[in-house]
Amino acid sequence: MRNVTDLIRSTAAQTANAIASGEVSAVEVAQAHLDRIGAVDEKVHAFLHVDTEGALEAARAVDAKRAAGEELGPLAGVPLALKDVFTTKGIPTTAGSKMLEGWRPPYDATLTRRLKEAGVVILGKTNMDEFAMGSSTENSAYGPTGNPWDLSRIPGGSGGGSAAALAAYEAPLAIGTDTGGSIRQPGAVTGTVGVKPTYGSVSRYGLIAFSSSLDQGGPCARTVLDAALLHEAIAGWDPMDSTSINAPVPAVVAAARQADVKGMRVGVVTEFGGEGYQAGVMQRFHESVELLRSLGAEIVEISCPSFTYALPAYYLIAPSECSSNLARFDAMRYGLRVGDNGERSAEEVTALTREAGFGPEVKRRIMLGTYALSSGYYDAYYGSAQKVRTLITRDFDRAFADVDVLISPTTPTTAFPIGERADDPMAMYLADLCTIPSNLAGNAAMSVPCGLAPEDNLPVGLQIIAPALADDRLYRVGAAVEAALNDKWGHPLLEEAPAL
Repeated sequence: MRNVTDLIRSTAAQTANAIASGEVSAVEVAQAHLDRIGAVDEKVHAFLHVDTEGALEAARAVDAKRAAGEELGPLAGVPLALKDVFTTKGIPTTAGSKMLEGWRPPYDATLTRRLKEAGVVILGKTNMDEFAMGSSTENSAYGPTGNPWDLSRIPGGSGGGSAAALAAYEAPLAIGTDTGGSIRQPGAVTGTVGVKPTYGSVSRYGLIAFSSSLDQGGPCARTVLDAALLHEAIAGWDPMDSTSINAPVPAVVAAARQADVKGMRVGVVTEFGGEGYQAGVMQRFHESVELLRSLGAEIVEISCPSFTYALPAYYLIAPSECSSNLARFDAMRYGLRVGDNGERSAEEVTALTREAGFGPEVKRRIMLGTYALSSGYYDAYYGSAQKVRTLITRDFDRAFADVDVLISPTTPTTAFPIGERADDPMAMYLADLCTIPSNLAGNAAMSVPCGLAPEDNLPVGLQIIAPALADDRLYRVGAAVEAALNDKWGHPLLEEAPAL
């Protein structure tokens, strides 16, 4: 048996190879990660539910297949942390809300099913902002998650639990969802890799909806190659999802192994920078630009003027769709039910249940969205926001006619202290300033670690954006940046994180 520290710090690719060769069993790997969760998660609070028996059973099945000489998939036996917004049959799925506390779905999401079919060992469900509404994981009904770099700071949101699990070495792989940056922003502030695939390329069937035209599940990992392996495992057309794209999955693993940017044209978005951006974040970003230049990329300045309006457009479109999607939580079919004493009307029970079940941020967005969709305001607000969305898509189209990828900082700042922005929703929303345009346009984007900000010694992320269905370009550029920086530092960035 290998050293336990080696087991939890190995990459997903290394772990899968060790299991396939018989060097270590899948059960040993799963148990090492379960022990790590038991040792540190009381401090981190990355998980809402740990499925110990289910994980060990899945690991035993992988070991049995290996012993029988069956061919194992590229990630067979590798543990994973799953954001608690994907349904898992018989396992609690809460979306971080009291509204679904204790709910055990009768079916698996398509993404969950594909993970199981790939032999991935699901360790449990991770903490998140309620119904994925937030940028800090402080809006979870079950308490905040800490950033393993500094437990007094946020791990990003809404998928902070998945990113924190990676950075705390509780799992080598994780799944998140990205509606306005909720995979990439947590990746940036925890020093991990987060990818928003092209909208529609990973099935949303079984994903509890926040904003249906924006939500996208995707891979989270500690290396670009690991993210690529997970991406290929979960992507692909799904007839159960009406928004699913019936197209081949881009060859992201091959691109990650290529890791070469020579001859590529890389656009720097001029609108992402200036006032409101932390000096250390911009310093690391400019260093990344020069690094890409030194690796043989051609750097081109690109202006996308409509990006200036992305934030207000998003905060009209997303709440409008959320007010529609969350109408299903009416206390009549599943989930929480409050005040049903046999005398109150259905309307009264619904109102009492929503008052008790939804948190402040969810209520705020439902009210914003309902107002924006109301008679007399629809065209002025929601309709205008959709027009801005079209302009942003056109800006991307013009940019990608001239360059292969675009780059920017992932977030304007590093991780901020828990509670610092709790009473200032606008300051919280600004955390998604750089990530939102890609959700509105539906193209692909990734965050990779690019160093520590000198002011606070906390991780900074580099965002890479590619056209729709050109996800492989993200991995080619991301892997090249990762390899060059690891060579420069002498180790991966996460090795500089304080021990828990």
